[in-house]
This record gives sequence, structure tokens and C-alpha cells, in this order.
Amino acid sequence: MNCIVCNGKSRYFFSKRYTDPYIVKLMTDIGDVHYCRCDSCGFVISRTHVEMSDEVWGELNYQFHHFHERAGFDGEINQPPYLEQAAMLAILSKSNIVDASSMLDYAAGYGSLSHLLNKYFGMSLPKYDPYVNKGGDRPYLKDEELGTYKTVINSAMFEHVRSRDDLDRVHSLVTSDGCMIVHTLVCERVPSDPDWFYLRPPVHTAFHTNKSMEILMAQWGFKSSLYCPQSKCWVLLRDDVSHVERLVADMNLELQCQWFHCKNGFVDFWKGF
Repeated sequence: MNCIVCNGKSRYFFSKRYTDPYIVKLMTDIGDVHYCRCDSCGFVISRTHVEMSDEVWGELNYQFHHFHERAGFDGEINQPPYLEQAAMLAILSKSNIVDASSMLDYAAGYGSLSHLLNKYFGMSLPKYDPYVNKGGDRPYLKDEELGTYKTVINSAMFEHVRSRDDLDRVHSLVTSDGCMIVHTLVCERVPSDPDWFYLRPPVHTAFHTNKSMEILMAQWGFKSSLYCPQSKCWVLLRDDVSHVERLVADMNLELQCQWFHCKNGFVDFWKGF
């Protein structure tokens, strides 16, 4: 198969057999999961998930996201740092780096980020999710209600994609002068380890590298990026980093710590693995 990021050759990498009793039940009809790695950019994707039908994929998502709390699985998953993400959006908005007047939380889950942003920062964040339509204190947008936005954030969505269309759909919602905010795990090299913690959720299908993200953002026309370790988010920007360097330096000075890192291209903050 070819890489959905750079179209390079993706070859068999390793396989995983789930042993957690709860997940075994979910994966009974699916079996072992086989992963492929791109020779060029290192992007890793589950061929098993790519090849399953939309119906099977949708049911797996539903069962995992709606029922895993009953099995006590929820406490073992690191939830996105929603409060830090809300604070980041408020800070970047006040500094005129992101436009808060036109925002969308894509793949919003149960609306945690939107809720916190509204309650504690007084900011409105419309939300959309293809699998969830209840949660939080504001209604979800429907497919036909989606437009384009100056700021599109997706928290813990990039690890759930099965095709290039899944990625491009998010970008299609960003205006030509807008930014995209991404929360996912990105590393230098995805480890060849079936027991790697990030594989534990059976709905994690795609694993990004610094190189694959650099390629992806360039394909979409983003020239620079910010990274916020506290919120574990990248902000992909259309302009050269020179447009925000002074603002970033001022914010870090005011916050008395390096909340933001910036550079042209993709901020390759995580070098582990």
C-alpha cells in the first residue's frame, strides 16, 4: 500500500494481538491488527482498520467511546489537557495569533473543550463530531451546517484516520488565511512495539512522525507552526514565522515560562522513540 501522507511505499511493520479482556470482546470479529510503515516519511497506519468496512469501523468507535467507562478502561487513557487547551486558545486569541470569532472544534467528542472554554473564558467554540451528537451545554453542528473557519481545532483526531480523505476533510474547513490546531502524538520514529502505550485504544489507527507532519502541513499550504507543551497542541499557520516570533517571545516573557515554541515548518518538539 502507499502512504496516505507522501504516497511513498508502505510496508508491513508489525502486528498486535489484543489481550485486554474488554478489548478482546470488541475485536473478536476483527482479530489481529497489522501495521504498515512508510519507507520515506515513517508514517504508520493500521492496514486492518483501513480495510474494514465503514459499518464495522463505526460500530467499533461507538462501542469503545460509549461503553469503555463501564469496564473501568477510561481511567487508563490519558485524556487531552482540555483546560490547558482552552487557556492556550484564550491567550492566542488575545495576542491576535488565532481568530476566535470564527472557530470550530472538529471531532469534538463529548464537547469538553467547548464547555471549559465557554465556562471559564467566556469564549464560544462550535463543535462537530461524526460519531457523537450529545454532550456539553451547546448543540452540535450537523454536516449540512458546516462552513469554513479561521480556526479549526481537532483534539485527538489525527490518530483515528483511515484515509487521506479523513485528513483533507479537516483542512477543507480551514479558510485560506486560517489556522489549524492539532492535538495528537507526534514522534521522531514510531516504535516497532506491539505493547506501545499509544496502540492500546483499538480505535487508534494512524501514527505521525515529525517528517510526515512537516510534509502534510506543506501540502496544505501552512508555512510555520507553534507548539504548546502544556496543551500538547500544534498551531499550523499560513504565514512565515517572522509574523509571530515577537508575539511568541512576548507571551513567553509574560507567562514567565516557555509556553510556546515556533519555527518555519513543523515544530519537531518530541524527538523520542
